[in-house]
Amino acid sequence: MKKFNVIRREWLLLAIIVVIALAVGARAPVFLSWRNGLDIANDSAILSILVMGQMLVLLTRGIDLSVASNLALTGMVCALLGRAWPEAPIVLLILVSLVVGALLGSVNGWLITRFALPPIVVTLGTLSAYRGAIFVASKGAWISDQDIHPAIKGLPREVWLGLPALVWFALAVLAASAVFLKLRREGREIYALGGNPHAAAYVGISANKRLMMVYTLSGMLAGLSGLLWVGRYSIAYTELAAGYELTVVAACVIGGVSIGGGVGSVLGAALGVLFIGVVNGALPVIQVSPFWQQAIAGAVILVSVAVNARAERRAGRQILERKGSLA
Repeated sequence: MKKFNVIRREWLLLAIIVVIALAVGARAPVFLSWRNGLDIANDSAILSILVMGQMLVLLTRGIDLSVASNLALTGMVCALLGRAWPEAPIVLLILVSLVVGALLGSVNGWLITRFALPPIVVTLGTLSAYRGAIFVASKGAWISDQDIHPAIKGLPREVWLGLPALVWFALAVLAASAVFLKLRREGREIYALGGNPHAAAYVGISANKRLMMVYTLSGMLAGLSGLLWVGRYSIAYTELAAGYELTVVAACVIGGVSIGGGVGSVLGAALGVLFIGVVNGALPVIQVSPFWQQAIAGAVILVSVAVNARAERRAGRQILERKGSLA
């Protein structure tokens, strides 16, 4: 029943995206052009990478509010390293971003599992701590375009087989996430842990191991996003991507990932990202102030949470009715 509701929701979300695109395209045909589609995909690529990590956390009934701070801190570390070592190869810089991001994410996992602390409290704390670490590392200074490593700036501007490099990175992360959740035992255990923690413990699933894993993976993807963000916008500073964690959570919730855990899919989360990308691309075309974007995103989150809660209650009632009829 849950799977049916998820599939139905994905089709509904896709239909809404198509309707919005067609409506805006009727007013401005350029919105439906291939060039604009690539721009939306490129703008949404980093968000897609972050969303995959956040989805893993949400599936376990957790939340990671530190992803944007992780992104900013890792981006600053890579920018500082690139400035100090101009000959550094891009492969090494990517590896550094993955390792630093994973270490920062593992701090969240360790605090949550070691001290049995609520994820929202832990990640709120590390959100502020990582921002402070950026200020200490950079001494409050910005690293601007002229000081960003050429390879870091060049990577997001590469085009491979007709698609921007950022889009290829996002597609690779989406594909890896789908394989992990569908075909790997660890992925199935994440769903089980979020769906029913007590039953998961009863069958031998280690909650601490899985929580450490998802927060580490979320941090690793945030670290990669930090390198790509700094490269794309050619700047690193303390408030980089401030508040972006709310957009990441919004995309997950809009895509049908339940904050109650155990429900969600890679396709649905990707559609949530696409929805935000299309809306953000459409607002300037229809001359809506950018200040309305957050208000619209907030309203969509509230509606999505309400829809999710209603669907879960309906599914629960149907299960109880089925059990009653069998009795």
